[in-house]
Amino acid sequence: MFVSVRVFAALSLAAVFGCKGADAARRDSTSSTAATSATPATATAAHSPATMPTDSISERADRGRIRGSDRAGLWIIEASDFQCPFCKMWHDSTYGGLVKNYVDAGKARLAYLNYPLSQHQNAMPAAEAAMCASVQDKFWPMHDSLFTSQERWESLPSALPMFDSTAAHIGVSMPAWRNCVAKHLTRPLIEADYERSRTAGVKSTPTFFVGDQQLSGFQPYSFFRQVVEAQLAKGAHPK
Repeated sequence: MFVSVRVFAALSLAAVFGCKGADAARRDSTSSTAATSATPATATAAHSPATMPTDSISERADRGRIRGSDRAGLWIIEASDFQCPFCKMWHDSTYGGLVKNYVDAGKARLAYLNYPLSQHQNAMPAAEAAMCASVQDKFWPMHDSLFTSQERWESLPSALPMFDSTAAHIGVSMPAWRNCVAKHLTRPLIEADYERSRTAGVKSTPTFFVGDQQLSGFQPYSFFRQVVEAQLAKGAHPK
């Protein structure tokens, strides 16, 4: 059964280290007061003008970017940009421990929402490369490879040849993947991700929804562990 990724109830915290979108930066420059939202993100996302695509490509791509046991009671949702250096920093320092100790241990489910920033020229192509891999249930290997190799492709005029090589390396069916990328078959899902994230209060990457708490910017594993443990203590246990 198809279950789209949902952004759950959230409370807003100030960004620490993150990549801010150009639109958000312009909005912030007009106000001296930092905005804090107490509106549940689920309610905001439910009224988003973006409609979740329901075609088979989008459904498979959506399922592929969810990691963890269906019995896990806690959701961790990451809104991220593959070209953002702070997203890479979080991936390199925090992601591995989180997956090992909470996702693979059956305590939490991890999902990825695309928030490609307009100032990053290769962020959208990277998102499409990852989501087309997700159609073949290869999102997480592509996710890891994109962040690991970010410094090699971020400044390329066109990063597609490198993404093509990465896709072949992780074992996707290349004709189907290339067709997906060339025809932008996952672009509607990526755009829906972006709009729902923006409506839910995301202004920078990475941003996380951990249970009912929203975290903005890079956070080390020690801090993330405290937040996750606090959410588990509130009752987000395996079903």
